[in-house]
Amino acid sequence: MGGTLRTCLDRALTFAGATLAAVYAPEVGTRELQLVDTSGSVSSGPSPPERLPLSGDSPAARAFRTDHPLWLTAGTPLGALPLGIQGSRLGCLLVLGASPEGFEAEQRRFLERYADAVAALLPPGADPPMPTPLLGPALRSLRVGSFVLAPDTGLIEADDTLLELVGITPDDFDGKVDTLLAHALPEDMHALMSVLEPTTDAFGRRDLEFRVRGPTGEMRWLSLSCRAEPGTGDGPAQVLGVVTATPVLRRGGDDVSRIQWLTAALDDAATVRDVGRVVVAALREPLAADHVALAAVQDDRVMVTALDPPQPGAWPEVWRTEWRTEWPDAPLRALPTLQAALRDGRMDLWPAGTPLEAGLAGIGAGGLAVLPLPAKGQVAGVCLVGWDRPHEFVPEERSLLTATAALVGQALKRAHAHDAEQELATMLQRSLLPRRLPELPGGTAVARYLPARRGLQVGGDWYDVIALSQDRVALVIGDVQGHSAGAATIMGQMRTAVRAYAIEGHPPDVVVSHANRLLVGMETDLFATCCYAELDLEEGNVLFVRAGHLAPMLRLPDGSTEEVEVAGGPPLGVLAEADFPMTSVELAPGTVLALVTDGLVEAADLPLDEGMRRTRVALAAADPADPGKMADELLGDDGRREDDVALLLLRYDGMTTRPIRAGWMVWRLPDAVMHARRFTARTLRRWKVQEAADAVLLVVSELVTNALVHTQGPVRLDLVLRGDRVRVSVSDSSPRAPAKPVIVDWEATGGRGLLLVEAMSDAFGSVPVAGGKQVWSEIAVPEGVP
Repeated sequence: MGGTLRTCLDRALTFAGATLAAVYAPEVGTRELQLVDTSGSVSSGPSPPERLPLSGDSPAARAFRTDHPLWLTAGTPLGALPLGIQGSRLGCLLVLGASPEGFEAEQRRFLERYADAVAALLPPGADPPMPTPLLGPALRSLRVGSFVLAPDTGLIEADDTLLELVGITPDDFDGKVDTLLAHALPEDMHALMSVLEPTTDAFGRRDLEFRVRGPTGEMRWLSLSCRAEPGTGDGPAQVLGVVTATPVLRRGGDDVSRIQWLTAALDDAATVRDVGRVVVAALREPLAADHVALAAVQDDRVMVTALDPPQPGAWPEVWRTEWRTEWPDAPLRALPTLQAALRDGRMDLWPAGTPLEAGLAGIGAGGLAVLPLPAKGQVAGVCLVGWDRPHEFVPEERSLLTATAALVGQALKRAHAHDAEQELATMLQRSLLPRRLPELPGGTAVARYLPARRGLQVGGDWYDVIALSQDRVALVIGDVQGHSAGAATIMGQMRTAVRAYAIEGHPPDVVVSHANRLLVGMETDLFATCCYAELDLEEGNVLFVRAGHLAPMLRLPDGSTEEVEVAGGPPLGVLAEADFPMTSVELAPGTVLALVTDGLVEAADLPLDEGMRRTRVALAAADPADPGKMADELLGDDGRREDDVALLLLRYDGMTTRPIRAGWMVWRLPDAVMHARRFTARTLRRWKVQEAADAVLLVVSELVTNALVHTQGPVRLDLVLRGDRVRVSVSDSSPRAPAKPVIVDWEATGGRGLLLVEAMSDAFGSVPVAGGKQVWSEIAVPEGVP
């Protein structure tokens, strides 16, 4: 871990009341927890052991086994917090306390959130590679910055996270505290000056909140905790502090600062889950409550969205028996108190000893607050706050609860709209992309799509894998300009068009040219890029066409990588008469073809050339034995993305059973069918499959006759032996598919041929090809025939 990040971590842990933090994870193949990362130091006593038995009585092992945090104050105060995601146990975070009294409530809450951030970095599954370090990146994900201020000189050492919170880039920071203060609001300058110029009696810890203006003018609330350390003279030598934009440190004790913090926190809460986390943080700790539940009201249904504590055992039995989904319906029929509050829209405060229905038993034995959450003349939800010990509702607390309910109701309404919008965007994006990729006889194709993490999470990136025939496949990847529903609509139209042109049998350059003309004719302001590849799975030959898109990449069987130099044309939708030349490349079995969009290799802080280089390095390091895992490794860290990402991989393995082919151009002569039958008979004898000759010859006779009678132009007969099947294909210049008669009676003079072919075939159909169609039939070779 870098020194700056480690220093920031040590400072944050100090303000969280910890002298040391250690992460333990289960070691594969043993019954032990292994130490994987530490920070801080032990003032006295031994360092944390490298391994701990899972069956032992150590706090880390107990927390891991029980999946419950442990807070111990006897001897050296410590906390053991289990690390897990969605029920999976990934490890344990062990922290040693600095104070003999143990950790304070807000410090525990910070460490619990910190444990969640560490767990998010731990890989699930058996024997995964363990990322190191863990503690520093987890702190960065919480957006906790730190600083060291020298009051005498006005110089300040600030880490990158603090600069980001204030809105300054590292290159623009000159190390002066005045540069940071310039971003604060004038109304908060007095409080900040007390940090800049601490008095001799201010050597203790200080907590305050202040506001800054971001680069785009938005106001942002920040929380600051600092401590002045005495120097050799009268004044302090330096001031140490941490700053955060999230509710992970101590907040001000007055109601005004709480409402200010709640307003800012709810403004940043985008989803219903975010609102639930803010409500729990705003109510449980400041009010010393033991239970907080938040439920939303939608279509006369109440859905629980947040519970603290989250363990089912902390809530009444009737709630647990009624829960069936992740966001369960609350059993309103058993909660008349809740029903009355929703009906009247009035806050109810029930003191200790109030007899309540069984559905609320245990939530508020010492007092219960039922808060309807108003929003635009309606009740958006309800919040329950309960105490186990007798609690007195003072007037200031009633005012706080009333103001909180109004703010949370508006935020909950807004979050529901946001969630609905994101769900709609996700459904739209999924409906426009392939639901599954086809299975290929000579390779394996996998794809990944990740939406952008800003704005509407729907964009213009698309991919497709099109099975053109038994031995040919087309791969296409593209990107429509923009991130909007309009871009997604154009994307869906382009994907459909490319698929249609490809299935018609056109060569790659014609497919892309037709798609370009279509987009030009749409008269839209958006353009699209595209890379199209048609692969012959039997021979390994690829034809590439590129329209303003990134070059494809290859991972060769020896592990080396290269970018394919594909002659490119302009983006689609720019010039109607654009040319799109083809480039031919031969693939050896074991080669991996990678097609990507620019969201993977380019960002504001990542030049395109460097992004392509990193992707090639990751492509070389990945194991091609598992293309799915290979694709996941190419995506890398699933952090904040500026653009959506599409990735398409194909591992070319070659055909396990190579087909045998033979072809015959049918001349329009009176005895053309006879010559076609003789050619077929000779071919079947050469292939030693004469036992299938009767059925094959009958099918050849009918299909060739049908093509000669009903079409004009050239007719071609192709025979293919693949494994235990003979495929007969007759191509002609008519695009019209052969039509089977609806009714065949004694007076009908034609139409029986196709019915006869269908009856003799194991598979039968017609596909369009460039300049016409191809009617085909597959006939199984009888068992015992080589």
